[in-house]
Amino acid sequence: MISPPKKLMDKHILILGLVWPEPDATGASQRIMEHIRLFQAYNWRITFACSATPNHATTKLQDLGCNTQQLTLNCGSFDVFIQALQPDIVLFDRFMVEEQFGWRVSNVCPNALRVLETIDLHCLREARYQAFKRGLPFTLDMLNHDTALREIAAIYRSDLSIIISSFEYDVLQSHFNIPKDLLHLCPFMLKQTKTTNLPTFNARQHFISIGNFRHAPNWDAVLWLKQEVWGLIRAQLPQAELHIYGAYTPAKATALHNPREGFYIKGKAESVQDVMQSARICLAPLRFGAGIKTKLADAMMFGTPNVTTNIGAEGMSGGLGWSGLVADDAQNFADAAVKLYRDKNKWLQAQSNGFAIINQYFHRENNQQTLYQAILNTRNQLQTYRQNNFTGLMLNHHHHRSTEFMSRWIEAKNLNHSN
Repeated sequence: MISPPKKLMDKHILILGLVWPEPDATGASQRIMEHIRLFQAYNWRITFACSATPNHATTKLQDLGCNTQQLTLNCGSFDVFIQALQPDIVLFDRFMVEEQFGWRVSNVCPNALRVLETIDLHCLREARYQAFKRGLPFTLDMLNHDTALREIAAIYRSDLSIIISSFEYDVLQSHFNIPKDLLHLCPFMLKQTKTTNLPTFNARQHFISIGNFRHAPNWDAVLWLKQEVWGLIRAQLPQAELHIYGAYTPAKATALHNPREGFYIKGKAESVQDVMQSARICLAPLRFGAGIKTKLADAMMFGTPNVTTNIGAEGMSGGLGWSGLVADDAQNFADAAVKLYRDKNKWLQAQSNGFAIINQYFHRENNQQTLYQAILNTRNQLQTYRQNNFTGLMLNHHHHRSTEFMSRWIEAKNLNHSN
């Protein structure tokens, strides 16, 4: 447990969320909860504000000691709110939120440190998706599209951007030439996993796949399993079953449910730990996407080896041995799944590798400490960092003026309609 220095206690951070957190449903929400735990460990006051509408699955942040605020887009009420709040740090949850509120934060609280949590690189996710739809191999030059222009601009406008994937951290520097001082690599911040008293190889059976159905790579993975992969696995393991879990299960997914084929659509898992620990293998056949994968971290944490693609494994291991097998075409993927399912020794080694990744690369306290220190260093030298980031100064100048004019026009238009 981190012991915060007394002189640094009681700072105030404002987290501007794209949505209200649903950590049981999305990996992005779990990431935001990691930040909340980090700042609570240092006794910082936390205010979480969001313009989206909360629902029944939203975490009750007030019960965790956070203040909350419902925001209205394109409205001067935000200026009044943040003027009264005077946060030391503002953390933007994805670049779209920085676009919406960054200029207001800069105008009203110019001395507040502006931090961007990218979650994953949206320009990479979009470029891979477009390449996949067109049947083309992905290349880095495909990144230069409109989303990249917006996302990279938001990174430059921010004082510090948090990057979750080592691959994306390298791409931002090598392809987009972003200075290293503007970036901080921070993988998952997870508690150490217990490696004893888990269900054994023989006590586990069947396969599991899990993921929010609203996330396009997850839905594609389910379709690929159904249409190409699962039949190849069942041909070798005729008694095997695949249990697919995910929040927001649509009718088109439920329609794939077929017990005769051992293909079960289960809906949202009440306990990820329970369903993951009952399975022998986790399947994550992701053919496009970005960031690092919560489902695979969950599998490692609960001692369940996996079979995934190179995109699934990307940025997930920190150079440590992988927690399963990797394959990118249907036949090799199915063969890998069968091999790992049958071979106890390979399964145990994969499980051990997963524990090492959780307990070393995703070590909560270590990653919290380095992220906190990066934030503190940037805040302590804020004016120097900003003066050295001329591109950011330029983009802030032009973006703030254009965005402010558009926002104030929308605000005036809404006011006229209400009258």
